[in-house]
Amino acid sequence: MRDRDKSGSEIKHPRFARAYMRMSKNEERRGATEHRRRLLNGLSGSVVELGAGHGLNFPLYPAEVTEVIAVEPEPTMRAAATEAAEAVAVPVRVVAGVADAVPLAAESVDAAVASLVLCSVPDQDRALAELRRVLRPGGELRFYEHVVALSQPKRLLLQAADHSTLWPRIAGGCHPARDTGAAIARAGFDVQRSDRFNFRSSWFEPAIPHILGIAVKPGYRSPPESASR
Repeated sequence: MRDRDKSGSEIKHPRFARAYMRMSKNEERRGATEHRRRLLNGLSGSVVELGAGHGLNFPLYPAEVTEVIAVEPEPTMRAAATEAAEAVAVPVRVVAGVADAVPLAAESVDAAVASLVLCSVPDQDRALAELRRVLRPGGELRFYEHVVALSQPKRLLLQAADHSTLWPRIAGGCHPARDTGAAIARAGFDVQRSDRFNFRSSWFEPAIPHILGIAVKPGYRSPPESASR
């Protein structure tokens, strides 16, 4: 069960959080770490990471990143992320917050990262609008997400899981049949690159379609502060 606190900045789902932190070790060994490395390669300046989980991306941020603001609504994961932030070279500030109200000022960051989170936010369009709001013009959105299949019968199976009451409940609100690439374009981003591939996080799971790429908020981007010195 997922419970939002009265402040609206937390979503409590401790059972899923603990299970995910255990299972993710196998997923990373099977190749997810390399996907994350590709996701973050070349970033610089200030970055907001939406739904940072327990901080798996933190060690992979390039040295050119001046600060990561890691937004995580789940208290169990946020505590683990805070601990992980202390062990990496890039400055990471872990904060409570939800996707539909990112706790940052408009046009305050150079880049945004969405990593296996847009499947589980309650309102994907609103979450993307929030990321667009906090990005400076010309800023990049880096995305790594699992998405609906293009072909049958896998597409139908993912749609059935998405519309069931069981799968989103046991998987932390995950909706595996979202067309996230189309949603990113619909939110006003220019999609520069979107690679599609199948990936299975464990031997007993089916290979799930993923996308990994870069989208840009239209407008001129001034160089990050660290690069202008």
